[in-house]
This record gives sequence, C-alpha cells and structure tokens, in this order.
Amino acid sequence: MSTSLLQSISDRLPALSRSERAVAEYVLQHREEVTRMTLAAVSRAAGVSEPTVIRFCASMGFAGFRGFRLEMARFLALGVPTTHSAIEESDALPTIITKIFDHTISSLDHTRRSFDPDSVARAIALIEAADRLHFFGFGASSIIAEDAEQKAALFGKPCSALADPHQQFMTAATADTGDLFVLVSHTGRTVPLSTIASEARANGAHVITITASSTGPLIDASDVAIVTATLEDTDVYTPTISRIAALVVIDILATTTAMKGEHVNLARLRGMKQKLAAFRSTLDPGSAPE
Repeated sequence: MSTSLLQSISDRLPALSRSERAVAEYVLQHREEVTRMTLAAVSRAAGVSEPTVIRFCASMGFAGFRGFRLEMARFLALGVPTTHSAIEESDALPTIITKIFDHTISSLDHTRRSFDPDSVARAIALIEAADRLHFFGFGASSIIAEDAEQKAALFGKPCSALADPHQQFMTAATADTGDLFVLVSHTGRTVPLSTIASEARANGAHVITITASSTGPLIDASDVAIVTATLEDTDVYTPTISRIAALVVIDILATTTAMKGEHVNLARLRGMKQKLAAFRSTLDPGSAPE
C-alpha cells in the first residue's frame, strides 16, 4: 500500500459502519496482537460477527482476513507504526510522549522508504557547480534554512539564510548563474517562494526545493525537487515532523557534499572542528553553547 496501513484505517473510520468501526478501533489499539489472532478471536474481541470482520477487511481493500493480517504483519515488520490517533485532552503524559515519539519515528521511516536518491544526486551536482548558496524559507521552514547556513563549512562555499522576504526577493532579482537557491516549504505552495524561484531562474540561477508535496507551483518553478513525504497530522504536527524530515535532508546534502565534493578540504575541516572544541572551552560556562 502506498500509505501507512494504520493511517489508511484511521482515514477510513468516518466512512465505516458502526460495527466495522468497532473492528477498526480494535485493530488500531491491538495491532501486534491481531497479527497472531484468528478470525474468530478478532470477532469476539471486537464484539462483532465474523462476517463483519471480513466486511471490514474488504472495505480496506483485502480479499479476506488472512490477507489483511499478513499485510499488517508486513507493515509492522518495516518499522515502528504510526500513531493512529490524535492526542486527546484525557491522555496521560506517558501516552502523549509515546504518541509523539511513535508518530515521528514512523513518519521518518515512511519518508526514508519513499525517498528518491536520484533527486538528491541532482541537487548535489547543482551544489557542486554553484558559487553561492541561498537557503530560504518562511515560518518554521526558516529554521531549516538557518541550520543549513550553519553548515557552510561542509558545503565549502558562502551560504546565506535571509529571513526577510524583501531581501530574499532582492537576492533573487540580482542573482546570476553562480547562485543556487534552496527553498524550503512543507506545502510547496508558498506563493512568495514561488515568485522568488521564478525570478532566480529568470536570472540564470538554479533552484532546489525541499517539500513534502509532490506537486505544486514551487516544484514547477524549480530545477530539482526533493520530496519528503511525511505522515502529517496537519492539525497539530505540521511544523514538527516535516521540519525534522527537512533537517535530515540538509544533513544528507551537507555531509555528502563534504565527503564527496571537490570544494571541501576535509583536513582543514577537521582542524576547524578541533579548534572550535577548544574555543568552546574558553567560553564562560554560563554562556557556552551546548
């Protein structure tokens, strides 16, 4: 299945009959046990008839309970399953902690399994060819841009992360073939960023987009799109999981450029890191960064 099995069940809940919903809720709450249960055992545990369990499986696109059970086992074997329910006001602290960790870990695993290495390879080629890198984003995405700017030593060339939209546009309007813009947008539909991308390319610069969306105006205005598909709970988690996935992409780009590129002197980079460690020890303990 192209999406998380548990996410699919959760999404279909409102459309299920009351008895089928009872099966769905039992499956979501006892996912591991279900992989070891018989049809009769599931029907008893959910308080419904065996035909109801079979109808539920059919509603989820399976020919029968056996096929559904095998798919559940396969899905769980791939990694930590996504938390199926939103955080409730009645949830205890340990439950909230577990839900957030499970949802984040499984969402990152989903991103990894749907990731396209070819898009990263094309992005790295553009980074290698550029003279200057500009990392732009709005809101939570601007934090990702700032993280990328901090990795300038790994990229081996000047990096900027302007936060002001006017300055971002002015940079794009005065760009040339030596500039590369890396634009971060979860939705891929941030209109000002699309305008900046179009302006940059009109002046001969190249554009890389990091986004969770596989379509949209920002992708259309980019040379390369790195898609970080996540299992978002957009009511609560939109700025969280997508940001973590994008930060991982920045780490991949920076690390690969440093290890494989021609513009980074690794010996000098290691020396800088050693000097930085020594410098930190000279700082006032109260102000030393972690």
